[in-house]
Amino acid sequence: MRQTASRSGSEASVIACLNKIYQAEMSGIHRYLQLSFTIMGHNRIPIQKWFREQAAESMTHAVEIGEKITALGGQPKLEPVTVSEPGKHSVNDILEKSLRHERVALQLYKELVRLAGDDIALEELARGFVRAETEHVEQIQKMLRAPNA
Repeated sequence: MRQTASRSGSEASVIACLNKIYQAEMSGIHRYLQLSFTIMGHNRIPIQKWFREQAAESMTHAVEIGEKITALGGQPKLEPVTVSEPGKHSVNDILEKSLRHERVALQLYKELVRLAGDDIALEELARGFVRAETEHVEQIQKMLRAPNA
């Protein structure tokens, strides 16, 4: 095994973390696409569009992460992705579920930053994703906030 991420984590733990992220992004594709179908009501079109944009972004992230895994000598795990049905389909319920998903992804990317060690390229990649996931969390929090609150 090559020594790419050395100081604070082994390459095997980096690849394991990347595979968790890969799975989270793959589930994001399914989750956000599925949620885009369930949105109903007056605000359907902009919210549906936002969910579909999130699905496309998850796919872009999954591709980047998959490429990084193979660059490190690993293999992206092809495990079945399970996305639970939200049960309730109110916009708030769906957004709450999305917020939980984004927070999990954010924690995984922060873990990758920690594991990057002296691999500056990996750290920069992870930090870019931390910024993007933080923005997603903030966007959902704003959508959940009552107007004029």
